[in-house]
Amino acid sequence: MDNTTLIGMIAAVCTTAAFVPQVLQILKSGNVDGISVAMYSILTFGVAMWLVYGIILQDLPMFLANLVTFLLSSSVLALTLRKRFQNRRNLGGAVPHI
Repeated sequence: MDNTTLIGMIAAVCTTAAFVPQVLQILKSGNVDGISVAMYSILTFGVAMWLVYGIILQDLPMFLANLVTFLLSSSVLALTLRKRFQNRRNLGGAVPHI
């Protein structure tokens, strides 16, 4: 493995792993108050595009990193939406803060 690939792999691990604490915190606390649905929607779409780009280039590190990042960012988005809609039902139909 050359230095360029090593740097790319380290960067991929760091940026992907950065989502793990957020997912774990949501699962533990159920608190999604500080999560921006718009930001996570745009981010998840962008990561999906990087995933497609990695597939087109047949770049395994890019594909794997973006696959895991996509799964984590879409988990944050899905958990946030689910929790806010649950809260909406519990409040009798009030509009959730999205």
